[in-house]
This record gives sequence, structure tokens and C-alpha cells, in this order.
Amino acid sequence: MTGFEKVFVDTAPFIYFIEGSRDNLQYSDRVKRFFMDCYGAGTDLYTSVITVVEYSVFPYRNHEQGYVDQFERLIRTLGMCVMDIDRNIAKKAAWIRAEYKGFKSMDALQIATACITGCDLFLTNDKQLRQFREIRCITVDELE
Repeated sequence: MTGFEKVFVDTAPFIYFIEGSRDNLQYSDRVKRFFMDCYGAGTDLYTSVITVVEYSVFPYRNHEQGYVDQFERLIRTLGMCVMDIDRNIAKKAAWIRAEYKGFKSMDALQIATACITGCDLFLTNDKQLRQFREIRCITVDELE
């Protein structure tokens, strides 16, 4: 899936890429293909410090530093931009939470970051987030 200039990657795709998926073995392959396609097409890839927090919790808890190292290496290899959360993103996230009542704060911050950075695609595996209309949100299930 190419044709996007800027793509924001939520946390779940990183988990599938690095750790695989016990629930669906195709997830890992789909995310790998997606990253390869984006890298080959020169697509700008973004994520946020929220992803760093969300991804790293379980490896740290389980004393699996190797996963954290792989995560950091993947971000560097892809040339991914890791965005900090600032006041503009926080305000956008508040607006998103007001408009989409079921969205959690962390999800709203992720989507707000994608909006503020001008991303035209948000890759997640949270089906609820597909209802967001400002940018296209897709799940790993929807990757070809």
C-alpha cells in the first residue's frame, strides 16, 4: 500500500513487526510488507513519544531489553520521526476527545499528532479509531 506521503504508525504495528502476533500470524507479514513499501517509496513515517511509552512497557517489565533495542533500531532504520507532544497537539487531542466520545486520551494524542504533522494515513489496529474523519485511519487487517 503506497501512495501516501506521510504515514503515522500507532503502537500495535510495531508490536506485530518486532514481536509477531500470536492471534494472527498474517499481521507480522502485513506490517513488514507495509514498512518495506513505505521505505521503498520514500514515504515519511511518523510516530510519537506515546508510542515509545506504550511499546516499551512490557519489554521493560519482562526484562527484555532486546525488544526495546529492536524498536529503537527499527525507528532509526526507517528514518521515522518521533514527535513530542506539545500544547498544539494537546489542544487538538482535547477537541478530538470532545468530538469522538469513546476515544481514550492516548489515542486522541496519537491521532492529534498525526493531524498536526500533516499525515494522510494513520495505521493502527484499533477499529474504533477508523471512525475519525480528518485523516484516513486503517487497521492492520486492511493492509493488503
